[in-house]
Amino acid sequence: MKDTKTVEEFIILRAQGWSFDRIAKKLKTAKQTLINWSGTYGVEISHLKALELEALQEEYFLTKEGKIKLLGEAVKKLKTELDKRDLSDVPTAKLYELLDRYHELARTEAVDPDFRDTKALEEAKAEAGTVTALLGTIPSKDAEDQN
Repeated sequence: MKDTKTVEEFIILRAQGWSFDRIAKKLKTAKQTLINWSGTYGVEISHLKALELEALQEEYFLTKEGKIKLLGEAVKKLKTELDKRDLSDVPTAKLYELLDRYHELARTEAVDPDFRDTKALEEAKAEAGTVTALLGTIPSKDAEDQN
């Protein structure tokens, strides 16, 4: 069996969507071994994939929180602009329609708070710690480009 570092790197690369062939070349490991590891470490790969997706969603405002902030900023800008303008030439119904549309979009992004008991919070923290440790071993783009 390969060392733990190689297995961790496999989990990270697989979570990033690398093919078995590409990983086999990089890690100098047989493709069949990687396929076996994929079955053994499927949960870890899945969790890491989910975390990476969440990070991307956050970066591009695709999370609920990001969308709410983005829509809230748009509503503020619309209100500020409306406050500056002489609205006599714009139909009132149209202005209310726009404002209502943005409010509705912001409401659809609202989420219910997730209150957990102490045990569930401790389990979530432990799982996050494990995944964070794995994320700390992800090779940077610059390091990857040099290889």
